[in-house]
Amino acid sequence: MAAYEWHAKPRNYEKEISDRTIQGEPITDHPLKPMTITVTESKVKKTGKGAGKKQSSSSSLLDPLSGALEGSDPLTSAFDGTDPLSAFSDPLSQAAAEIALNKTQTDSKAKNKSHSDDDFEPWSAKKAGILSRYTTSEKLSITTSFLSAADKEKVVVKTQVAQSTVSDKVKHRLEQLDDFEEGSVKEMLNLSQQEYVHRIDELNQAMISAWEQDQRVKTLKIAIQCSKLLADKSVIQFYPSKFVLITDILDTFGRLVFERIRQKSCYYPPGSRTPQTLPENFTPEQVPESAKETCRNWFFKIASIRELIPRLYTEAAILKCYSFLTSGEYSQALLRLANQMRGIGDPLVAVYARTYLCRVGMSVAPEFKDHAINNFYDFLSTYTQLQGDTVQNILAVQRLDMGAYLSLYSPALDWILQCISYETADDTLTEILAKCKKQCNSEDGNCALLLNSIMSAFKPDYIASRVLKFLEMIKECEESGFPKHNLYRSLGVNLVMANPPEDQRRTVLNEVWKVVMKLKTPADYICCAEIWIEYPCKHFTRREINTLLGDIIKHMTPDRAFEDYYPQLMSIVSKVLANVHDFSELFAMDKFLPFIDMFQKESVKVDVCKTIMEAYIKKPINFSSTPIPERTHSEGTSDPVIINALMFVCKTMHDSVNALTLEDEKRAIGHLICEFVTKVTFGRDFEQQLSFFVEARASFSNLESVLIQLVHSVNLLATQTNKIVKGNHSRKTAAFVRACSAYCFITIPSLSSVFARLQLYLASGQIAMMNQALTQGDAFFKASISLLSEVPKTVYMDYKTRSTEPLIVEYINNLFSVLLVVPDHPDHGVLYLVRGVLNVIQDYQWDDNADSKIRLFFNVLNLLSAYSQEEYIYHVDKVDSNDTLYGYDKKFLAELNKITATLIEEILDHCKKLAQNGGYKRQAALALEFFNHIVAHGDMTDATMSTLALNLWNLAQKHGHADTKTMVRTLDAVKRKAIQTEGKAYDDLVQKMPLQSKA
Repeated sequence: MAAYEWHAKPRNYEKEISDRTIQGEPITDHPLKPMTITVTESKVKKTGKGAGKKQSSSSSLLDPLSGALEGSDPLTSAFDGTDPLSAFSDPLSQAAAEIALNKTQTDSKAKNKSHSDDDFEPWSAKKAGILSRYTTSEKLSITTSFLSAADKEKVVVKTQVAQSTVSDKVKHRLEQLDDFEEGSVKEMLNLSQQEYVHRIDELNQAMISAWEQDQRVKTLKIAIQCSKLLADKSVIQFYPSKFVLITDILDTFGRLVFERIRQKSCYYPPGSRTPQTLPENFTPEQVPESAKETCRNWFFKIASIRELIPRLYTEAAILKCYSFLTSGEYSQALLRLANQMRGIGDPLVAVYARTYLCRVGMSVAPEFKDHAINNFYDFLSTYTQLQGDTVQNILAVQRLDMGAYLSLYSPALDWILQCISYETADDTLTEILAKCKKQCNSEDGNCALLLNSIMSAFKPDYIASRVLKFLEMIKECEESGFPKHNLYRSLGVNLVMANPPEDQRRTVLNEVWKVVMKLKTPADYICCAEIWIEYPCKHFTRREINTLLGDIIKHMTPDRAFEDYYPQLMSIVSKVLANVHDFSELFAMDKFLPFIDMFQKESVKVDVCKTIMEAYIKKPINFSSTPIPERTHSEGTSDPVIINALMFVCKTMHDSVNALTLEDEKRAIGHLICEFVTKVTFGRDFEQQLSFFVEARASFSNLESVLIQLVHSVNLLATQTNKIVKGNHSRKTAAFVRACSAYCFITIPSLSSVFARLQLYLASGQIAMMNQALTQGDAFFKASISLLSEVPKTVYMDYKTRSTEPLIVEYINNLFSVLLVVPDHPDHGVLYLVRGVLNVIQDYQWDDNADSKIRLFFNVLNLLSAYSQEEYIYHVDKVDSNDTLYGYDKKFLAELNKITATLIEEILDHCKKLAQNGGYKRQAALALEFFNHIVAHGDMTDATMSTLALNLWNLAQKHGHADTKTMVRTLDAVKRKAIQTEGKAYDDLVQKMPLQSKA
């Protein structure tokens, strides 16, 4: 094979850039400005870009039809402005229009309701809390005729025989109900709480299954049985949770009945002959008589239930069905059921029955409050029963204290009072409060339970504006019965949501904390402290916050009580951080860090440290320190108190990392520490900044992400130094940037990731070159070149094992772009760094099925062509590159030609081997790519280069594996070069370039 000599094309980079620059033209309006179209009757007027021209010429450029159509459109006037087709009756169109209108009204109503319910906590939000709070380890029982441990699948439902009259059908169904009540009931005993919940769920599924099989009587039986379970209070501490489970079944029953009647209620819209299902917001007049009769039958069936509790619950469950009968029945039905609730003897069962009625009332008639108020007043009238002998006997049998018993009433009373207070005038609330206070002043009264529910349900603004009155009422409550600390807790919840009068804030804090600090039980104390810590954070200074934190430490330290209340202590830290944004104030409190020291369980302490760092990162901090002007992130700090405290926090997180730590956890901790590192700034005191980075490297050596960030931060420090001195380093600044380079050179080898080290070596070398630290830059580049041979063949990325060849090729190409401006070392010969890279490329074990090595050789030819120019395309300020050092010397060019001749020989040998092994397609692709590099960077006026290019063109087409489209585009590109100035050499080449088509 003949030897070829490379001749680089002389380049005038400035001229090339100017020739490619597109000349701009001044404009008066933004080309992407949106146009505004205003429609006025039959005329369309456009405003926007060029609007002035159009308006000025509108008198001469008129619509040719505008004269004929002055005034109204003849078609519009003929049909009175309506669609001509709508003049004929179209039942389907009218029906569709009515459905669309109903849907719009429904959506509007739902939207308005959603806005009005923003301040109302729905029952669905309360259920989870009730189920988790009221649990039991006692054995439970369930009474049912449909489920048993062994005979569940053997239950036989009587088959209904055909009846000739309606009265026979009613009689048969009543007999079925009697049969259920008389002898078919089975009781399942010794159920755990989990088994009980499972059985209740089975009842729910059985009811839905029976309904889907049109077994209406069986469905009603299940609803009645479930209602009867609410009369059982054998395990009284589980009663609130049982109420939640059972009423979910009753809600399902009511929904099934309502939807069934609605589906059977077909009506004919005005002007339509097609029956349609009732819309969402239907009126009783639209309901057919047959559906109304079905609805009445359901109420009659339920009215025939003998026992009071099942009858009340099931009727309340289907109360929404009154909307099929009349629009004004809700208020009367709710009041009637509220009055019937007085027949329930047990106060706990009665209050939860009233709760269910209020739930139903809020869903069907939220604007009606009389029944809810009556329910509450009825409870007040029976309030003394809670202290009666009957209740005392029950508590003795079940070994329950009065405080735990009264807490069972809280969910029910909270809901009833919430229903009353929702969109209710303050006068009504004041009246209710007065009645409760009267009850408190009665002979046997203790209104702690009532007061707690009032504070939980009433609007926080109402409570906060009368805070001293509520404090007085709390003081008057007896110590026995309902725990007083719960009252102070409920009061605190309101005061952190609404601000009390400013002149009363300190009085409130002093009065409350005098009581709270005397609580001796850690559980009672922390329950109040968790809420009240937010109050001084919002209204007072760090002195009050510090005092409360110290008191908490004092109460939680004895007997290591804090170990049992980590969640509450975590909540306290979160609330302090959420309200105290100035971390200099936070760490100036001498009780804050000792408070953090109470978290002695490592996992919990790490979580607390994360919370602190997240708060520090998210909140912008304004301190007196002067930030570096060039920093783009949020302001940092130079406060030694903050830095030392956060270093302690970050060190705690860092020391928790070990071999078993998950990668996600390492990543999260590393991110937080990196953010902290970037926020520490000492202004123009760069030496102190570097000292901090040295300390951080020693403290966080186990996290690679932090070490990488430290190297970047030190490089940024060197860059800022260069900006300040504007490239003119003094002896002191030159020594400082070399110290920065030394820091990076020492830190980078401690990283385990090869690619992280490679990238940092390259970046640090560039920074060193920018600061005229040539020796340090050379050291970085040599280290990166030496490291290339250690790159593994594969790497695990994105849950897949991938080849590293594309990464190596990309990195070496970036390295080449930097090496162009790196001057040669006087003791190491011409282009010693480039020769080192070539040796690595030559020795590396490349994939035989890829051509990465040859494509790198192509880029080396491009680099050597750039080296051959009299002036390089770019430079580093105040650094003399090889174009200045060698001055286009012939010996230097001769060395370049030696390297290029070797590379060309390597490339052509590779193409020859591909042909010998049948790799014609790869050979054609490489030959065409080599041709493009020669045309772009070679001197085509040289006969050797022209011949080489032509031979490669022919080689690409020799075996018919070249892509025809690519060949055509390449030929067109060469033709365009031939048209340009000094393009004769390209024109001659085009004349010799045949374009073969595939046979």
